[in-house]
Amino acid sequence: MRNLLEITDFTTQEIDDLIALALDIIAKPEKYSEHCKGKKLATLFYEPSTRTRLSFVAAMMELGGNVLGFSDAAASSVSKGESVADTVRTVECFADIIAMRHNKEGAPFLAAQYANVPIINAGDGGHCHPTQTLTDLLTIFREKGTFDNLTIGFCGDLKFGRTVHSLAKAMGRYSGVKFVFISPNELKIPDYLRNELTRHCGLDPQSHKQQEIPAFAGMTETNSLENAMPELDILYMTRVQRERFENEDDYNRLKDSFILDIEKLKTAKKDMIILHPLPRVNEISTDVDNDPRALYFKQVLNGKYIRMALIDTLLRTKNKEQRTKTDEFVLCEKCKNPRCISSIEDVKPLYKILENGEKRCYYCDN
Repeated sequence: MRNLLEITDFTTQEIDDLIALALDIIAKPEKYSEHCKGKKLATLFYEPSTRTRLSFVAAMMELGGNVLGFSDAAASSVSKGESVADTVRTVECFADIIAMRHNKEGAPFLAAQYANVPIINAGDGGHCHPTQTLTDLLTIFREKGTFDNLTIGFCGDLKFGRTVHSLAKAMGRYSGVKFVFISPNELKIPDYLRNELTRHCGLDPQSHKQQEIPAFAGMTETNSLENAMPELDILYMTRVQRERFENEDDYNRLKDSFILDIEKLKTAKKDMIILHPLPRVNEISTDVDNDPRALYFKQVLNGKYIRMALIDTLLRTKNKEQRTKTDEFVLCEKCKNPRCISSIEDVKPLYKILENGEKRCYYCDN
């Protein structure tokens, strides 16, 4: 059985195959209209969502399948204290595949330990968001025709921005990619991601050994969007996420750190593309929306197509062995990250050991 818990669960070849399938779905939607007839997708959304949840629903419906689940944990037995493990073991009695979003990092990784149906991580706290990354990759490929030799700037909340973490891991496996990380000092990329981009970004699905060594051209960190703008092929804007802050004063101080407007785009390349996972608050002025480089609403539509490709692929490979097995990780002391699923549920504290001896929490990468 195959899951999608983080973007590196899929090799670059598998990502290329998904993109090719999505392009075929775009070209010939009628060919796929009954691919999931008789199948059911469960959407377990413990955290608010508009685009991700609805795109999963639309994707399954356009494949001829049905959808069940909840969009608010308060309306489920979670409100009575039911664990992720018990919820998943209950829901799999009614569904063939599960898409889960959770505010705690690693919740889908925990779910995958108990589920007998494929689990798709639809976003776990500030950790990762692999289906948004697939959406981003499809958008980039449709516009640029390649992932190689591009300079991508990530701007905004890079510390808690799960979409940033996932896309950086994915793009780091392609040749000649350069990263420019643009943020205030308090919201810089987390150390684990910085280390990972300088070490390795891929795993062999069979052996768990390093397979895809990043050949990116390098990475720089800056707090100036204006200085970075002229060199970018892709600008990936993100909002400062109020829900990730424990201190309201810190959020209010940082929320308007970067605002993209038409004036700032004057020094940008004519063929630069502007992406945003949405929702936006005020980090992109509405006067940018009519600029042909602004593709964030096209991203939304691409999200439906790539999720159709993903659901179809996972259901077709349902009986194949899933590469992630927790018995290959190490039992260790409990994770100290308060945002980790282990902080609220009774889980086996599992760690992966990197080649340099560093221990990394299996659930949240702390």
